[in-house]
Amino acid sequence: MIAPTTRKDLMIVNMGPHHPSMHGVLRLIVTLDGEDVIDCEPILGYLHRGMEKIAENRTIIQYLPYVTRWDYLATMFTEAITVNGPEQLGNIQVPKRASYIRAIMLELSRIASHLLWLGPFMADIGAQTPFFYIFRERELIYDLFEAATGMRMMHNYFRIGGIAADLPHGWIDKCLDFCDYFLTGVAEYQKLITRNPIFLERVEGVGIIGGEEALNWGLSGPMLRASGIQWDLRKVDHYECYDEFDWEVQWQKEGDSLARYLVRISEMTESIKIIQQALEGIPGGPFENLEFRRFDRIKDTEWNDFEYRFISKKPSPTFELSKQELYVRVEAPKGELGIFLIGDQSVFPWRWKIRPPGFINLQILPQLVKRMKLADIMTILGSIDIIMGEVDR
Repeated sequence: MIAPTTRKDLMIVNMGPHHPSMHGVLRLIVTLDGEDVIDCEPILGYLHRGMEKIAENRTIIQYLPYVTRWDYLATMFTEAITVNGPEQLGNIQVPKRASYIRAIMLELSRIASHLLWLGPFMADIGAQTPFFYIFRERELIYDLFEAATGMRMMHNYFRIGGIAADLPHGWIDKCLDFCDYFLTGVAEYQKLITRNPIFLERVEGVGIIGGEEALNWGLSGPMLRASGIQWDLRKVDHYECYDEFDWEVQWQKEGDSLARYLVRISEMTESIKIIQQALEGIPGGPFENLEFRRFDRIKDTEWNDFEYRFISKKPSPTFELSKQELYVRVEAPKGELGIFLIGDQSVFPWRWKIRPPGFINLQILPQLVKRMKLADIMTILGSIDIIMGEVDR
């Protein structure tokens, strides 16, 4: 009689590209030994649309509607980075009022992004309720966006030297009301989630990244701050008008999935603090810098006709990028969003390299999930917070 032999061969499983927990079209080829993860290989590129190449044959104003499709949950940040580059190249000053409005919009966008990270992350772990709660608050943010920009998700609101339109009448009061309401919402999330024993069981000590390791992998944003490194570009680079507000960098030192959750939750309340201060102290004055139209390259083009200049509020697209290179960055909800830009004395950029935070934060995934259980892949991937639009560009 032959004794039964235990099988030792490994199993290779495809997760994605259309698994609901993959947050887009990410494919993981996972090698399993029973329930233990031996190896994990992420495969990208299912959402690649050639965004960098498109930028090289569009003027900045023509390219603005495209950029909201990178990270389509934090759309204001992609617009901010797209106009910040040319502003620094041409040394264009942004009026104070426009700068304040930009800061308000960016922080609202940060909250919306963190909310839509929190809901699916909790759903991946097995808590369904927060997924419905977050849409309630997010809907209010989108209502504010719609009132100010006309769009709920793809706003096309930032312009070189300012913004496209001033805030409508009564918008500031509405936004202040939202801030008061949202603080109660965050308190509700914390009551529901933070001390929940099942939640803690799933996230505590899972996916630990040390501070040194986080720096070596080039991580940024909540991923870096959860590992005990107080690095926030709003404090470091002093862009827009963040220096004028009183707020703190949020960080934790554990470096696990729970720490990343805590950083994002507390960042939402800090964003509310910034928005409230900006709304209270918003100055008057113009909301765009009309000066920069003197950069127009061609005199008396059709773009300078009455219809283009005044009816559709579009600054002339013939803005010339001077012959120099530049790296600009902002602190997006997911980390450092940067653009390396090379001008060429033409209206098109010669090179437009995007540094997406999600793409670089995703590098560490195979190392984090090795020697973990299969179910922990979801927790770790969720805590990294990726959007495939910006990972694949």
